[in-house]
Amino acid sequence: MHFCMTAQYTPKSLNAIMENPKTNRHEAAKALIEAAGGKLISMYSTAADGPGVLVIFDVPDPSAAPAISGTVVASGAIHNVNLTRLWTQDEITKVRQIASELRGKYRPPGS
Repeated sequence: MHFCMTAQYTPKSLNAIMENPKTNRHEAAKALIEAAGGKLISMYSTAADGPGVLVIFDVPDPSAAPAISGTVVASGAIHNVNLTRLWTQDEITKVRQIASELRGKYRPPGS
């Protein structure tokens, strides 16, 4: 399952980045996601709402996604985290198929 996590770096992280600008945040994210059984798809730096990050990753178990974000937040590296489940086109096709079937079966109360 694919997830997108956005967050801003904490002042602690920003100071560490400025002290060592060659720090490889990509490798750190990749290692954590792989430790959770997942795969890092892509990672971008962001400037909106302060210096931050956008990470897209794939995990086989959906409970791994909040565990990953919680681990990074607990480390003090990021804050203001948003975690969004992403749907592949194959997954959304299945969702649409189920919704279409339910539409034919569902009758609102009082109708």
